[in-house]
Amino acid sequence: MADDNHSTTAPPPDLPPISPHSPPPEHQETPPPENQETSPPHPATDQETTPPPPPTTTIGDVIDQPEKPIKTPEPMPSFKEESNQIKDLSPSQQNSLQDFKTLIQQAITNQDFTFLQNQNQPISQLSIWGIPIFQDDRTDVVLLKFLRARDFKVQDSFTMFKDTLQWRKTFDIESLLEENLGDDLEKVVFNHGFDKEGHPVCYNVYGEFQNKELYNKMFSDNEGRLRFLRWRIQFLERSIRKLDFRPGGVNTIFQISDLKNSPGPAKRELRLATRQALQILQDNYPEFVAKQVFINAPWWYLAFYTMISPFMTQRTKSKFVFASTAKTPETLFKYVNPEHVPIQYGGLSVDYCDCNPEFTIDDLASVVTVKPATKQTVEIIVNEKCLFVWELRVVGWEVSYSAEYVPNNESHYTIIIQKARKMTPTDEPVISHSFKISELGKILLTVDNPTSKKKTLLYRFKVCPLSE
Repeated sequence: MADDNHSTTAPPPDLPPISPHSPPPEHQETPPPENQETSPPHPATDQETTPPPPPTTTIGDVIDQPEKPIKTPEPMPSFKEESNQIKDLSPSQQNSLQDFKTLIQQAITNQDFTFLQNQNQPISQLSIWGIPIFQDDRTDVVLLKFLRARDFKVQDSFTMFKDTLQWRKTFDIESLLEENLGDDLEKVVFNHGFDKEGHPVCYNVYGEFQNKELYNKMFSDNEGRLRFLRWRIQFLERSIRKLDFRPGGVNTIFQISDLKNSPGPAKRELRLATRQALQILQDNYPEFVAKQVFINAPWWYLAFYTMISPFMTQRTKSKFVFASTAKTPETLFKYVNPEHVPIQYGGLSVDYCDCNPEFTIDDLASVVTVKPATKQTVEIIVNEKCLFVWELRVVGWEVSYSAEYVPNNESHYTIIIQKARKMTPTDEPVISHSFKISELGKILLTVDNPTSKKKTLLYRFKVCPLSE
C-alpha cells in the first residue's frame, strides 16, 4: 500500500509488503519495466531538501556480491502519527480538505462517477472501504489518507481518489470480499494481536514460500499469480473493514515482516507477482501503515536498504525498524506487549484455540531483564487460599529455573514446586505450573543465568478460586 505521494518499486509500508526484495519507502513512483531489475528510489519529497540523484547500482549488483556482514540499520526517531481531528490540522490543510470535498461533490453532481452506477447503489451514495462518503465524520479520515498521499495537493488527491474508485469497480471488490479463495496463504500473511497503541499487528512470513508446492501453485502461471493477487487484496480489504475510521480511531496497521528463509530476489516469478501487486496497492491503498518492522533480514536485503536509504525521506525511514534474529523478541517487545507476540517470535501468545485455555492476550505479562552471570528471583505475594496458576519463559533459555512456595508461618516448611532445572533452547518455549495454596505465603520463581548474555524473562499468573 502506498504511504504518501511517491513510492518506489519496493514493497510499501502501509500494508504487509508482498515482496522482500527491497524495503518499502512510503512514496509513489512509476515502477521499472518488467525486464529491468529494481533500482533505488527517486528522491521522495516530504517537504525536505531534495537529495542528490540516486546511484546507478541495482539489486542485481547486490545479488552478485559475495555475502558479507551488513550492519543492521539503527532505528530512527519516530514521527508522531498524524491526527485525524479537524482541530489538529493546519489552516491550509483544513482548506485542502474542504476543497477536496467540494471537488467530489461537484463530480457527483456532474455525474463524473457514472462508472459506479448500478441499480442497488446510486452514485450519490458513494462509499469506499465500507465507509459511506459524506454521511458522517469518517469521511474526513478517509479523504485525509488521499490528501496525505499527495502532500495535500487537492487535484492530485482527487485524481487518485477517482482512479481508486474506478479500479475498485473494475476489480469488483465487493464481490471479492465474499469469494472463497481457500486457506493456502493463511500462514504467509495473518493478523495476530495489537501493538501498544492499539494498532492491529499483521505478520508476513516469507519463508513459507520455501515450500515448493505452495510457491509453484501461487507463481508458476498467470492463473496462480492472479489468485495470489486476489487473495492478498481480499485479506487487506477484510482487515481494513475492521479498522476504526472515526476521528481519533485506529485506522492504520502495524506490520511485521519475517524474512527468514525468504526466497531471494533472483526468483523471477515471485518478483513479477509482487511487482503487479505492489502497483495496485500503492495506487489504491494510501496511508495504512503505523510501523514496519523487519526481522531475520538476510544480508542482501540489508545491503539493498543501505544502498537506497540515503534517498528516502526522514519520515519514511522513521517507520522502518530492522531486528537481527537474536534481537527479534527484544525489538518486538518495544512496540508489542509479549502477551500479544506469538510464541515463535519470543512472546507468550498462542493461536486462538483451546491449546492454552488458562491465558489469553488479555492476561498481561511482566518482562524482567536477567543480567549476565546473575540469579533473578521473582517474588509473588499470595493473600488468599487459591489455585495459583502461572506461565513463564526465558527467551532462548540457557538458564536454570526453579520454583518454590514459602509460607508466612516460619515454622512451616518451604515447598519445592520445581527443582532447579537447566533449560535449553530445545525445551518447550513456555512452561506452565499450578499450585494449590492452602495457607498464605509467597511464590518464588528463580532464574539463574550463567551465560555472558542478558536474558529476557516473561511471566504472568492468575489466582483461581479453590473448587469445593
